[in-house]
Amino acid sequence: MNPTAAPDMPPALLLELEETALELARLAGTEIVNALGRSLTIRYKTFDDAEDSPLYRDPVSEVDQKAEHLIRERLAERFGHHGILGEELEDSPVGRDGLLWAIDPIDGTTNFVNGFPLFASSIGVLSHGRPVAGAVWCSTSHALRPGVYHAHAGGPLNFDGEKLLARPNPAVRRRLAGMPHAPMSRSQSWDSRKTGSAAIECAFVAAGLLQVAGFVRPNIWDVAAGLVLVSASGGSIYAKTQEEWARFDGFGTTPARSWRESLVIGDDESAGAYYRAF
Repeated sequence: MNPTAAPDMPPALLLELEETALELARLAGTEIVNALGRSLTIRYKTFDDAEDSPLYRDPVSEVDQKAEHLIRERLAERFGHHGILGEELEDSPVGRDGLLWAIDPIDGTTNFVNGFPLFASSIGVLSHGRPVAGAVWCSTSHALRPGVYHAHAGGPLNFDGEKLLARPNPAVRRRLAGMPHAPMSRSQSWDSRKTGSAAIECAFVAAGLLQVAGFVRPNIWDVAAGLVLVSASGGSIYAKTQEEWARFDGFGTTPARSWRESLVIGDDESAGAYYRAF
């Protein structure tokens, strides 16, 4: 079963959700670009009182919060009956139609606040726990510029409004894998990279820049949009539940904020090899 298929949803609604996600991802991207070079207010979700403590982790910038407020305002105007799951603010409950927006205004905030230019804004839509539309603004792309990868269930992968067909160079014998931790053995058929952004790695797998990627217990807002992109590009998605790997079949009906399963994405053969070595 395709976890991002939604045959019971009108095509016009799916397209509207994708176009809105695209607009909101661009909105967040504009806020990010406008903040570059400024001295930003930053707080940490994990910290202690020592100034140089290694426990200072999970930064949140003023841009994260402003972008999420703007996104929520736009959604309230257009889809006030939809639920919202965001990283920084309180959840809005899912309505009777089962639609939930999963938003991460900046995925890769640690990169962003340090000026390391790999970060994204992720806007995904779930229908009864299944990803059905998504857009990911990336600080860089296959085109060597910022842009938005976007798609909806049953539709093609797009980049800034144009269809995108991933065409990896067949002359490249060792491709790249997005890694959550230290590199795997060189015996694997890829070289590893760690970007610091799950949303970027989802988009890059969809676009063919990465062959495969894995995530250890991500949050829904990190990957909801990106999984739509992977599916639209023909990729496979696997999730680990109770020590077993199986094809991803949606985020389920448990409270969205509590979902935390490991994921592997990529072409089917590579994803299988990856999760066996995960």
